[in-house]
Amino acid sequence: MKILITGGAGFIGSNLARKLFERGDEVVLLDNFNDYYDPKLKEDRIKKFLKGIKFKLYRGDIRDEKFLEKLFKKEKIDKIVHLAAMAGVRYSLQNPNLYYEVNVLGTQNMLNFAVKHKIKNFVYASSSSVYGNNKKLPFSEADNVDTPISPYAASKKANELQAHVFSHIYKLPTTGLRFFTVYGPWGRPDMALFGFTKNILEGKTIQVFNRGKMSRNFTYVDDIVSGIITVLDKNLAYDVVNIGGDREEKLTRFVEVIEENVGKKAKRKLMPMQPGDVPSTVADIRKLRKMGWKPTTRIEQGIKNFIAWYQEYYCN
Repeated sequence: MKILITGGAGFIGSNLARKLFERGDEVVLLDNFNDYYDPKLKEDRIKKFLKGIKFKLYRGDIRDEKFLEKLFKKEKIDKIVHLAAMAGVRYSLQNPNLYYEVNVLGTQNMLNFAVKHKIKNFVYASSSSVYGNNKKLPFSEADNVDTPISPYAASKKANELQAHVFSHIYKLPTTGLRFFTVYGPWGRPDMALFGFTKNILEGKTIQVFNRGKMSRNFTYVDDIVSGIITVLDKNLAYDVVNIGGDREEKLTRFVEVIEENVGKKAKRKLMPMQPGDVPSTVADIRKLRKMGWKPTTRIEQGIKNFIAWYQEYYCN
């Protein structure tokens, strides 16, 4: 199969590219290398992390229809994994229009081209953020998600609605993956693990929101990639699927594991809850388990792997 990964220089996209290549697929990457975080990290994922991996790279934007037309005509894509998006809850509060343009209009373009070029399966990134302030835990795909509490979450809910329309009208197979707090080597600098590790190593204070009364299903990137590949191979007519770790971890425990691996205690500043954030995200992953997937990496191993990478990449 020839598979297009949008956001291919991103954290999840680059890891997925590696796995697809290793199993024999042709990989085409699309990324605009924007400056939401340091583009050098994206460039290094391409040059260093994917060294020795064969792929085609297109530098362009999913909002650019003329660019997309040229790409699709040239490449004869079989399947799409659409990961390109503006990420992050807090940044979306300051830049809601940008999130609409990229996440909603950009996804609309990708769906249009998927239908036009008879794509066999369209797998895309949704988010656990769509659950908003739902009180029932764990979060199930059957739960109501009509009350997002950030522009980012609203854009991901919109993506699920867009995909449903295209599956219903054009019979395009689509699966949305609601990611739960992805982490690991080569991760995004705006994520908590990155910031905590950096500040603890530098002896700076870390901000612990909701006074530490937070919990998450942290999901290691290798588990995310195996889940993406599982649904990519299924060609479901339409679905939305949770993909998260199988253990609810307290934020305080998460910090402790970082401390253990760094060998330093954190200086903690307890902070109130941030706008748009939620105290707990816990995934009901039974649907994806029934497809043969299961998460295998605990935070003790995942954080150890991340910190080993971080120290090699930033401290050597």
